[in-house]
Amino acid sequence: MPKIRVLIVDDAVVIRRLLSDSLSSDPDIEIAGTAASGTIALSKIPQLNPDLITLDIEMPGLSGLETLAKIRASYPKLPVIMFSTLTERGGAATLEALALGASDYATKPSGVGSMAAALRVVSESLAPKIKTLCGHPAGAAWTSTPSPARQATCIRLPTHDRGQKPLDVLAIGVSTGGPNALAEVTSRLPRDFPIPILIVQHMPPTFTRLLAERLDKNCPLTVREAQGGETPSSGEIWIAPGDRHLVVEGTPGWPRLSTNEEPPENSCRPAVDVLFRSVAGVYGDRALALVLTGMGQDGLRGAEAIHNAGGKTVVQDEATSVVWGMPGFVENAGLADAVLPLNQIAPALIRRAQAHRNRPHLPTRASAGGT
Repeated sequence: MPKIRVLIVDDAVVIRRLLSDSLSSDPDIEIAGTAASGTIALSKIPQLNPDLITLDIEMPGLSGLETLAKIRASYPKLPVIMFSTLTERGGAATLEALALGASDYATKPSGVGSMAAALRVVSESLAPKIKTLCGHPAGAAWTSTPSPARQATCIRLPTHDRGQKPLDVLAIGVSTGGPNALAEVTSRLPRDFPIPILIVQHMPPTFTRLLAERLDKNCPLTVREAQGGETPSSGEIWIAPGDRHLVVEGTPGWPRLSTNEEPPENSCRPAVDVLFRSVAGVYGDRALALVLTGMGQDGLRGAEAIHNAGGKTVVQDEATSVVWGMPGFVENAGLADAVLPLNQIAPALIRRAQAHRNRPHLPTRASAGGT
C-alpha cells in the first residue's frame, strides 16, 4: 500500500523538524513537504497532493483557522489535524478549528525533558490518527469510508417495547469527531429532556471544560464539566474531566458522580468503558448508551455490560462518522440496538425518553441542589 503523504504546516522550524523526524520514522508515512505559513501551504497543496495536513493554529499572516477555512473551501475531504498547545487559548482555538471542519487534533509535547521523548510523544499520539484518517490498515479497524453494505443501515430504536423499563440515564461515549457530533445531538434536545446525560469525550484537561462551555452556549440543557459529588438530574449534561475517569455511584433514586485517576483503559482516561460499566451497575435496564464517532474500541466492553444489565445501546452509523471505530466495534459485536445517522439520533432519543416523563422519583435540579 502506498505511503501516506503528509504536509506539515508550522511557522516554527523546530516543530517542523520534530514532526518530520518523528513521522518519517514510521514506515507507513512519508513527508510530502513542509510549509512555514498558511499562504505557502495553500500554494503547495496542488503541487504536492498530500493525503493529510498537520496544521499549526497560531501562525503569522494567515492563522491556522483562516488557513483551515481556505483548505476546506477548496479541498472539503482532505484530512487536517490541528497541532496545538495544551493551553486555554490553544484549547479554545482547537475547538473552533474542529467546528470549522478539522478532522482531529494533537497537542504539542511540552515538559518532556528531551528531544527523544518529544519524538516518542509525537509518534505515539499523531501517527495513529494519521493512519486512521487516511484509512490505512495499520490504523484503527474501522474508518470513515462507508462500505456499500453499511450505507443503508438504519435500525430504529423502539419507542417502548413491551416490558421495557423507562429510562433513568443516557450515557454517551465519543472520540474523534466528537465535538461536532455532540453539538449536533445536544443542541436538538428539548429543555425538558427528562433524564440526565453523562458524557465521556476523549480530550485532555482544559479542553473538556472548554467543550462543556461551548456546548452549554448552544444547548437548551445545562452542560458542565463534572468535578465529583454532583447529583445528575434531568435538564443536566455532565462531561468527564480530562485525565480523570467519570463514574456514577449510589442508586437510581439517588445517584452521585465521582471522578478518579485510576489507570487508563484502552489507553484512555477518561474511558467510556469505565463510565458505561458504572452506569450498568447503578441503573441496570433503565440505562441507555450512545456511542458516537471515534477511533479505537473504547466503549465496547461497557456496551456489553449495559447489554448484560438489560439496557440498550445506540450507535452512530458509518456514513456520518468521522471514524467508525468505537461505534463499529459495538455494532459488529452485536451489541447495538439501533444504528442511526447523526441527524436522526436526537429525535430517536427524545422519543425513547418520553416513557420517563411520568416517573417522579428522580431528583430534579431544585430538589437535589445541583448547579
